[in-house]
Amino acid sequence: MLYWIFTILFAVFMIFTAVPDVMMSPDAVKFINHLGYPDYFIPFIGVAKILGGIAILIPGFPIIKEWAYAGLFFDLIGATYSMISKEGIQGSMLFMAIPFLLGILAYIYHHKMLGQNQTAKAYPG
Repeated sequence: MLYWIFTILFAVFMIFTAVPDVMMSPDAVKFINHLGYPDYFIPFIGVAKILGGIAILIPGFPIIKEWAYAGLFFDLIGATYSMISKEGIQGSMLFMAIPFLLGILAYIYHHKMLGQNQTAKAYPG
């Protein structure tokens, strides 16, 4: 149950933050340009985040989920690093702890669930 709570919250966060990127909203363009990235990067990263969010929600496909979690964490790490590089450490960056925490908990519970499934397959009965 905790797996689904953390996974849904993490996926929803990543997908909702990706929609403005895909739509090239003025705020998203301004923010990404401020960090030094070109316009063509904005919809690319948005689509990647949406696909990653969907991938972690679909049951099964453990290898794809691993890649999706990795990609989503690369996005979070890259965004945090870019903001620190551009603006220095700001108190408002503490907000980034929320998606990191949700992602870490979703990933941990994903592996706990995988372990339980492997045990159930090995000892059916």
